[in-house]
Amino acid sequence: MYPQLGLYIDGKWLRAEGRASEPVINPATEQPIADLWHATDEDLGAALEAAKRAFPLWRKVSPYERAKLLRKAADLLRERRDDIALTLTLEQGKILAESRGEVDAAADIIEWAADEGRRTYGRLIAGRTSDIRQMVIPEPVGPAAAFTPWNFPATTPARKIATALAAGCPIIIKAAEETPGTCIEIVKAFDEAGVPPGVLSLVFGKPAHVSETLIANPIIRKISFTGSVPVGKHLTRLAADGMKRVTMELGGHSPAIVFPDVDPAQAAKTLVGGKYRNAGQVCIAPSRFYVHSKIEDAFVSAFVSEARKLKLGDGVESSSTMGPMANPRRLEAMDGFMADSALGGETLLGGARTGNRGYFFEPTVIRNASESARLMREEPFGPIAPIAAFDDFDEVIAKANALPYGLAAYVFTSSTKTALAVSDEIESGMVAVNSLSMTLTETPMGGVKDSGQGYEGGVEGVEGYLNRKFVSLM
Repeated sequence: MYPQLGLYIDGKWLRAEGRASEPVINPATEQPIADLWHATDEDLGAALEAAKRAFPLWRKVSPYERAKLLRKAADLLRERRDDIALTLTLEQGKILAESRGEVDAAADIIEWAADEGRRTYGRLIAGRTSDIRQMVIPEPVGPAAAFTPWNFPATTPARKIATALAAGCPIIIKAAEETPGTCIEIVKAFDEAGVPPGVLSLVFGKPAHVSETLIANPIIRKISFTGSVPVGKHLTRLAADGMKRVTMELGGHSPAIVFPDVDPAQAAKTLVGGKYRNAGQVCIAPSRFYVHSKIEDAFVSAFVSEARKLKLGDGVESSSTMGPMANPRRLEAMDGFMADSALGGETLLGGARTGNRGYFFEPTVIRNASESARLMREEPFGPIAPIAAFDDFDEVIAKANALPYGLAAYVFTSSTKTALAVSDEIESGMVAVNSLSMTLTETPMGGVKDSGQGYEGGVEGVEGYLNRKFVSLM
């Protein structure tokens, strides 16, 4: 039911052999399900040297041939979808339906990257005289190091691995130690699809030590990180010492603005689905709700009604519609938000831990929380939804833009004029209007301000792994 864990370096799987380890915990039961082995310094050195050796060879493999390999890996993931989804749920907690959808999305990401890698075109620039030919040529930036979080252990590693490989870059990935099995299954698919030794390595260990070791090494030319703002800033500083390309997809605190010209019940139903997916542990989840005062009562009533329908339980149970938090740290964070002396407002639903075991926290709705409360200023990354009223367009835009984050934003309105105005004024890397449609395989994912720099996904994601060389011929 759960895969054998290990490290993957230079085309070989490595197990215990005297390495330090840590337990992997099922968040629904608080029981260990496996031991995860940490990479030694020698292992990290071997992964770096393997990437160095592989780069001159892999960059010369045609995009057409790289695409064949990636498509085969995607097919293998689809064949194993149900088994991988069970692994994901056991180690991360989300319900099986969400896990299956995530594995399907990971396969789609890999397949799309395969095709996009074939479209890494250069261009010709007309010379100022007829005897000059000027060209811009795309080239892979070099070996990459990637670091992925525990909340989406299939799609996030798949996106980084597939994009790097499609662009011609070897990659060393350090996946989250709390959810290693899912990434191991993804790497198995690439291994069995025929990825050459050294082109892909997977390591685990103490996050700070692994990241500092890899980023400091001159072999690594590209860094990709998905995670918290403080860690992302730290890794960016480390990368700056070597002038290394970085992609940072960091945290947010996504405003959802609901105008009075929409059906409040329909908007509430849609937003409940986005807010409580993966128990709210989604970086782009709507996490602070601003609703026009004309429809606030109706919206709040519908939102609470929909949230009340959620059935909290073990993700492997078919009756569960929301699973546990991923780890005890998230439970402690939820307790902290609820205990904040500045919170204010009225708790309409939930607000506490539940159950005798597992990291379960109730779906929670708070009305009229203080704008100075932590919940309105910091990303909860959990199932707590604060709802506040507004009356004026400029007022709500100012509140939406008041934080140092700018990852995602959501707007509900039947007016094209209003939708365009909000899209223009909101400080966010991504905006969805009247839906939750945000991170598709073919679209760029990235934020502004403290929410990061660079993009995952889309043509922009592939571009992050490429240098552009200008060549002038006479």
